[in-house]
Amino acid sequence: MPLVGLVLAPEGLRPGRLHFSQRIEAFEPAPVEGPYILPGFIDLHVHGGTGRDAMEGEEAVRALARFHLAHGTTALLPTTVTAPPEDLLRALRGIRAAMDSPKRGEARILGVHLEGPFLSPGRLGAQPPFPREPDLELMAAFLEAAPIRVVTLAPELPGALDLVRFLAERGVRPQMGHTEASYEEALLALEAGATGFTHLYNAMPPLHHRHPGPVGLALERGLWAEVIPDGLHVDPAMVRLALKCVPGLYFVTDAVAAAGMPDGVYDLGRHRVEKRGEGVWLGESLAGSVLTLDQALRNLVAWGVPLEEAARRLSTLPARYLGLGDLGEIAPGKRADLVVLDEDLQVLEVYLGGERVPTGAG
Repeated sequence: MPLVGLVLAPEGLRPGRLHFSQRIEAFEPAPVEGPYILPGFIDLHVHGGTGRDAMEGEEAVRALARFHLAHGTTALLPTTVTAPPEDLLRALRGIRAAMDSPKRGEARILGVHLEGPFLSPGRLGAQPPFPREPDLELMAAFLEAAPIRVVTLAPELPGALDLVRFLAERGVRPQMGHTEASYEEALLALEAGATGFTHLYNAMPPLHHRHPGPVGLALERGLWAEVIPDGLHVDPAMVRLALKCVPGLYFVTDAVAAAGMPDGVYDLGRHRVEKRGEGVWLGESLAGSVLTLDQALRNLVAWGVPLEEAARRLSTLPARYLGLGDLGEIAPGKRADLVVLDEDLQVLEVYLGGERVPTGAG
């Protein structure tokens, strides 16, 4: 049976019937009513959920993939935190094991977002205190352990530009984040092959009219950047500003183990962080989020972002950023990864490769 409703086709939201098996087969326009049918969300920065942290290994990665799938995220990059090399290698192997043998009810694992350890000691935020200067030999070992798609690094560190070039030559996306860089230092990284900015505005110098820093560079000439739209990390006005300036702005959760859980204390790598209400804290610093991408969509629409645009920045643009041609759109031949939402943008159904999956988590 086809899905009937308002389908986000490449031309925009259109009423009709969507025919699919594992892949999209056809869209039949028709004067029908029904729910919103959107491409499945893609989260390129997510540490955990339902009490589990990607640093714990394979079973934790599977748990977070189940949790976020139930909220419409059909593909994701499990994300590490700064840690000793042995911890990171163990986590990377766990992510790879989950990726290599996917199970029903788990979001697609697209690879890894390596956030750290090549970060500024002065801008760690809630990252555990194990930063290192860029090391090509260590990075090569990380790449051997798992398919890393994105690396967050501080471009002002000694050897950072060499690392950017090393990664770019291998098809990995180097992103600037957790950085004290000046505008000039960030520009050198952009020219060397850095592709984006990790949780833009956060864990970097604030925008100043005489010292624009990485934020000024992103707003002036950045093609890609990620933002956390939870209403805590970034004011909605600054989200709207970034939307005007960065063509490839896409949205991430930066969710940690506390997502989907009651208030309490949870792991973030070797840190213990506290969920209080809608925020997660390490002392007075935000420590990731409890966001899911369905809530991100609702937030963005409430802040005045048109539904079509918000949905594409949660699906189509992340897919394009990673160079994935068969995800992120509802068009013939694309994978049938879909999220069905009611008029209040609450998740009704999720489909992964054409198969309906459970949506009872969280």
